[in-house]
Amino acid sequence: MADPKDIVAPAAGPSLATLGIDAARPLVIVDVDEVLALFMEGFGRFLEARGLEFRVDRFALFQNIYRPGETTHLEIEEGRRHYDEFFRTACGDLPPSPGGAEALRALKAAEAEIVILTNAPGPARMGRARWLGRHGLDYPLLINSGPKGPAVAALAAQTRSPIAFVDDLLPNLESVAETTPHAHRFQMVADPRLQPLAPSTPERHRRIDDWAELGQAIAEAIRR
Repeated sequence: MADPKDIVAPAAGPSLATLGIDAARPLVIVDVDEVLALFMEGFGRFLEARGLEFRVDRFALFQNIYRPGETTHLEIEEGRRHYDEFFRTACGDLPPSPGGAEALRALKAAEAEIVILTNAPGPARMGRARWLGRHGLDYPLLINSGPKGPAVAALAAQTRSPIAFVDDLLPNLESVAETTPHAHRFQMVADPRLQPLAPSTPERHRRIDDWAELGQAIAEAIRR
């Protein structure tokens, strides 16, 4: 399990040294939901146990939650309450993305450093750390809120080594492009149901939805 000292809010100024990261090595910064974890699958099971339906018919979250038989999605605020409850009580019940742990282990073996950067509510911190540890993803964990560009820039400012960033959401990729333009950016959408629905700009952020291929592409990008 990730050590609690590794759970550092980026707003406090993440330190590579505090995280045990060697600034002389390439740095790979990776998201969790729909990158290392199949969030929609786990959240959908959580909702179904509460008598709701989770229909993956758009690249959205709350707009996919329905009461059985209804054609209008659940009210956004009610969906958000279920989301918060999931992170309080059940965020450890997520299937891992196939090949993610193996790809990161190979990158680590090739002397890359790994940092997990996830947007999650505060109460989910320990649950998320335990989930990562159970699935062979015991790397330093940063809990973020909002766009990820500032957190990535704060890490990048501490090293001159190559950097790669992996996320499923275009706003986070664009945020990193603005703050850290030299970072290699990869979009990864793990859930096959979401892959055809996810907006992409491959001319700006390389899109690879398979971890075996993505791991090789990252290794090539950060090779010095």
